[in-house]
Amino acid sequence: MSLATSYVFLILAVVLGVTSNSFAKSAEGFTLLFPSIITGITIVMCMYALSMVMKNIPMGITYASFAGLTIISTVVVGIIRFNQVPNLYSIIGLALIIAGVLMVNLLGNN
Repeated sequence: MSLATSYVFLILAVVLGVTSNSFAKSAEGFTLLFPSIITGITIVMCMYALSMVMKNIPMGITYASFAGLTIISTVVVGIIRFNQVPNLYSIIGLALIIAGVLMVNLLGNN
């Protein structure tokens, strides 16, 4: 598998992770069947995609990138879907997460 394919799997893992987080919120503590099932399926698929990424990209870089991108994307979904607007300190923290993901991927020693 090429490095480009690994990054495609990383993007897929982020999308599945955000989907899982969104449906977990909608599942209301796993009391609603459909969102609970979707949460379980997407988190398993997400972990599979991450395992594929780790064939070419070191585990630490993979997980740091996945976690940071998933956090940022989940916040965006929270703003759009659930009307959860972050405050100033949250925005500063999110900016630091973005800076960290960029540093790990662009300046980290692969």
